[in-house]
Amino acid sequence: MDGGNQSLVSEFLLLGLCHSWDIQVLLFMILFMIYLMTVSGNIFIMLLIINDSHLHSPMYFLLANLSFVDMWLSSVTTPKMITGLLRENQTICFGGCMCQILFVHFVGGTEMVILVAMAYDHYVAIC
Repeated sequence: MDGGNQSLVSEFLLLGLCHSWDIQVLLFMILFMIYLMTVSGNIFIMLLIINDSHLHSPMYFLLANLSFVDMWLSSVTTPKMITGLLRENQTICFGGCMCQILFVHFVGGTEMVILVAMAYDHYVAIC
């Protein structure tokens, strides 16, 4: 007698923040603008550090890498969430969910490593 779980999950149903279409459109516009500002701000920081020769020091190198990683961290799950606000049926497949979880943990861990390197750089500079 095998009592194991025999169910198979192929997709998850995502429940929204609200059930009003007007509020969902408003949330879409607000979150989309915040996402665009985040990505464009991080790109601006990276381009500024790359193009200005006075900013070619280890601290600014780490800051440019932090902006790059932060741009990817906000790009892992936010587009799926934003586009889900405009859809009637909000689902995500099991593989897509696992892929998002993998990339959030990988990119988040990378961001933590960069922050630790920045802290160590400041510690060395002070001491």
